[in-house]
Order: sequence, then structure tokens, then C-alpha cells
Amino acid sequence: MYYINDRLDKRTWTLLFGACCMTTVLVPSFHNYRIWSFLGLGMTTYTAWYMTIGAIVHGRASSVKYSAPASLVLYFTGATNILYTFGGHAVTVEIMHAMWNPEKFKSIYFYSTLYVLAMTLSSATSVYWAFGDELLQNANALAVLPKSAFRDLAVILMLLHQFITFGFACTPLYFVWEKLLGIHRTSNLVLRAVARIPVVLPIWFLAIIFPFFGPINSAVGSLLVTFTVYIIPCAAHMVTYRSAFARENAVEKPPFFLPSWAAVYLVNLFVVVWIFVVGVGFGGWASITNFVHQVDTFGLFAKCYQCPHDSSHNRTQQIT
Repeated sequence: MYYINDRLDKRTWTLLFGACCMTTVLVPSFHNYRIWSFLGLGMTTYTAWYMTIGAIVHGRASSVKYSAPASLVLYFTGATNILYTFGGHAVTVEIMHAMWNPEKFKSIYFYSTLYVLAMTLSSATSVYWAFGDELLQNANALAVLPKSAFRDLAVILMLLHQFITFGFACTPLYFVWEKLLGIHRTSNLVLRAVARIPVVLPIWFLAIIFPFFGPINSAVGSLLVTFTVYIIPCAAHMVTYRSAFARENAVEKPPFFLPSWAAVYLVNLFVVVWIFVVGVGFGGWASITNFVHQVDTFGLFAKCYQCPHDSSHNRTQQIT
């Protein structure tokens, strides 16, 4: 919103947007997000192709530079962002839970990943081609594109998308909190909504303390998405089919390109070990280091993180 109206600083916009996100306590379950998820797909599609076309129309900036990662921190921070991008935002299980026919999950998830791949790589490549290293100083790529009605629409649609994503990501926390309170079986929606408020408040407060969108994505990618999307599913598959009886009676046999269970286990084991070492280990170290750097540079409760008129904007920084 700051890109549309900079009369208010980013911290004030965070307070307002946090109040809007509070309304997600009124949404009972994942099934109620189905239509919103579909609309969110349209929102992200418009934004991605706007960025692609907008960057190409803009052309290369006169002083554009392209630099490889200058340190291991930047390299592995970028790697964790990739894990986050193609990890379904860590809501893999929630997507299956929202489906009326979850047996179709594998094919749906596969094709959706291909679509995200095309949409993400096209926008990332074109914007980087046009602006290069300038992106390192802006946690949000929309900041480098010139102001226009098309960009304003992209900002508004992405805000709506973030609102939907917030509710989608918080719903598991709502479920766990309700079960902890012993009200998870009640049909009283008002009671459930009121009980969920303590879940949103600390998240809202943390967003005001740490307004570092990019570094937070890196931390989520390295410490959460790595487990929920890559490590746990592969490990669970290995545990489920560890016995000969389970393998003989498996509903789904190994795919044609992995003709044996031994090959399936080797692939699963490789994913678990590689993601744990690169994603959790090096990626976790890099994302935490980068996060601490943001705190040292901008401090806590930053009034206007990365704003052009903010004096701290001119300090040395490394943003991914």
C-alpha cells in the first residue's frame, strides 16, 4: 500500500492491514477458502504477467549491473527463497484437506507446480534483466517498476492475495489452538472466532517488530517449508512402506521411471539428506544471519523499512 499511498509510513499500513487480517478468525475451515484460493490464483497470475510485460516494456535501466552472489550468505539465502517459492508456501497438506477428491491431489499439485514454475521464472527473469542489482536493495520487486495504474492494481490484488494466504496459513494454528482449549468440536462459530483472536495478536505484533518481508521468507523457506514440503513427506513415505507387506499391498506402485522400491527409497533419501544439509543447515544459517543483519541495520519497530526517505536506507545492506 505504501507504493500507492506514501502519506502513511509502512508501520502504520501494517497496523491497518493487521486489523484486516484479524477477520480471518471468522472463516471456519479450509473448505471455505476454495473460492478465495481460485480468485487468489487470478490475482497472482495478473501480477506475475504484469511484472513480466512491464519489465520488458521498461527495458534495461541505463546503469543496470548483474552480480553473482557476493557471499555464501547471499547464495544460500537465494536458495532458501527458491525452496519457499516452489514449496507451495508450506500449505501442501492444507491443499489436500480442502479438496473434495483428494485422490487427485498428486496430478493437480504437479500441474500447478509447472504453472508456478512458468509464471515465476518469466517474471523473475524479465525484472532482473531490466533492473539487475537494484533488486538487492528492495525486498519487493514491485518497488522498482514505475508507478502506474497497472502497478497499483497489481499491489491491490497482491494485498488481497496476502490476506487470503494469511488466513490459509493461520487456519492450522486455529485448529491446534481450538483443540488445546477443548472447543474444536463445538458448532458455535462465534465462540471459535473469539477464541482464535489470541493466535492473530502475536503474529500481528511480530510483523510490526520485524517488517523484513524478504528475510522472513528466507527463514520460512529454510526452517519450515523444508520440513513440511520436502523432508517429512519423503520420510513418511519411507516409514509407511518399510515392510514387505506394505509394499506388496500398496495402492500406488512405484512410477514407471522408478521401477523398483529401492530406487524410490534412494530418491526419497537423497531429498531428505540434501534438503536437510543445504536447506535447513546452510540455508538456515544464511537466513538467520541475513535476518540479524536487518535488525542491526534498521532496528526493531522500523517506521518505514526500505523507504527512500528513510536515513537508514542508505546504510550498507544485503537484501534478498
